[in-house]
Amino acid sequence: MKITRRTVFAAIASASLLAAFPASAATTVSVSLWDKPDMDMATGLGHGMGGDMSKANMGITATPKSVPAGPVTFQVTNDSKDIVHEMIVAPLKSADEKLPYIDSEGRVDEEAAGHLGEVAELDPGATGALTVTLKPGSYILYCNIAGHYMGGMWTDIEVK
Repeated sequence: MKITRRTVFAAIASASLLAAFPASAATTVSVSLWDKPDMDMATGLGHGMGGDMSKANMGITATPKSVPAGPVTFQVTNDSKDIVHEMIVAPLKSADEKLPYIDSEGRVDEEAAGHLGEVAELDPGATGALTVTLKPGSYILYCNIAGHYMGGMWTDIEVK
């Protein structure tokens, strides 16, 4: 291959463009896992169940709530002072979908719900991260420690 000024210029221009537009940088979602231990444990607050979420004594806050399709990194913090929490990502088919729930175990059937990944049990104050590639649609973030999901520990996000 003959190296010319044009070849060198093209190589420099290509490298500059790649640096200016990195390939598929992940969008970051900040996730807070929280609880109010001084409140009685709520029940029946799972997604699509129409419960009074103002009675939730635990929850998940995600910022932002809408992200572009592609790689998404969830930066998760357990803001509890006393309780272990986790965060699981699953797709939602509809805005009022009820996740498959195993009453006898007090938790969601993760496999049936379409588990896409998780930040497993985080001690109070601990952090973790998860990066998944998401297609356009609705997704739910939930804690699957026994009783937490029905206590209101979930939120949804939209991927566009």
